Amino acid sequence: MSYRFDSGADRSGGNAEKYALRQKLFGTEAVLPMWVADMDIETAPCVLEAVRRRAEHPVYGYEEMPDSAFEAQIAWMRRRHGLALEREWMRFSPSVVATLNVAIQAYTKPGEKVIVQPPVYPPFFKSVERNGRVVLSNPLMRTEGGDYTFDFDNLRSKIDTDTKLLLLCSPHNPVGRVWREAELRTLAEICLEHGIRVVADEIHSDLVFAPHRHIPFASLGDAVRDITLTAIGPGKSFNVAGLAISTVAIPDTEMRESFDAVYESIHFAQGTIFGHVGFEAAFREGEAWLEALLAHLRSNLAKLARVVARYPGLIHMHLPEGTYLAWLECSQMGLEGRALRRFFVEEAQLGLSPGISFGKEGAGFMRMNVAVPTDTMEEALRRLDSALGRFSGSA
Repeated sequence: MSYRFDSGADRSGGNAEKYALRQKLFGTEAVLPMWVADMDIETAPCVLEAVRRRAEHPVYGYEEMPDSAFEAQIAWMRRRHGLALEREWMRFSPSVVATLNVAIQAYTKPGEKVIVQPPVYPPFFKSVERNGRVVLSNPLMRTEGGDYTFDFDNLRSKIDTDTKLLLLCSPHNPVGRVWREAELRTLAEICLEHGIRVVADEIHSDLVFAPHRHIPFASLGDAVRDITLTAIGPGKSFNVAGLAISTVAIPDTEMRESFDAVYESIHFAQGTIFGHVGFEAAFREGEAWLEALLAHLRSNLAKLARVVARYPGLIHMHLPEGTYLAWLECSQMGLEGRALRRFFVEEAQLGLSPGISFGKEGAGFMRMNVAVPTDTMEEALRRLDSALGRFSGSA
């Protein structure tokens, strides 16, 4: 079966977050919303069919997440990422953010420090602060070529006896890095040396562009595996965030018991009946669709890069190695804060995520979600090209 992503279903008339919040966030509904990280691409057909079949049953009562769903993900992780998981290590979670909050409560005490590596997904900061813990900021470091890597010297200089946990974003949102094995091994050595546990947010692990390869943090050996909680799921890869389902893998018994003590006090239960079947269908039947999606996302990113390259004195981007998020460096435009955001809203009529929301290190950047059909991408690029042309005086 072949899959095409030329056009998509209209989401503007419903409660889709990225559309429903346009007026609140941007002051207008005229923008193309390309901010929050979900796709305007129709969910994988195998998932849609599984949900339709389940909807035909006349009872929508309590259900357990079946072992077969976990087993489908376990097989997927082994086949695509070389990560061996066991069923007893796995837990349901409604979202990665829920997992972050449970883990922070389970592995740290109020006042202890949690390492966050900005610019990064905003709930990393919020989850630490709202639980009464302290953010230990270890900003990513820019290379001479403008790409990002870990700043290990900065990290080593800041760790103290109150530092208990590291939140790892891998692949990285928003900068699009897919971490190399050497980078991850050095990070792991530091954590092992100082007794720091790691929560690895690997929700974008399937959205990686060849020749890059996602390396699960927990795959770096038994010692690393036993300090790692891995958060994974189909939400980003198969556009099923609305099914509110992800999983947690915790190999170490002590870490698992600590997590369970908090987890069970909250009572997440086992999710939704439609989440269960959609989850399993994605991991059992969705591989060909995902490969077609990756080719489409790569094409959208290449088109964006060509437009950006026409304005080298204004805007710059590195092609992301993973995710469907473009990290646009706009500092040369000379617009700061609200002025930069106004340019994209009023001139380009695009609703993007301001870089500053990912930490002060994101100032001067905008994040653009390119997981849209071809027709939407072409309209977005037309708007961006026109706005940049006017701004540069070349139009």
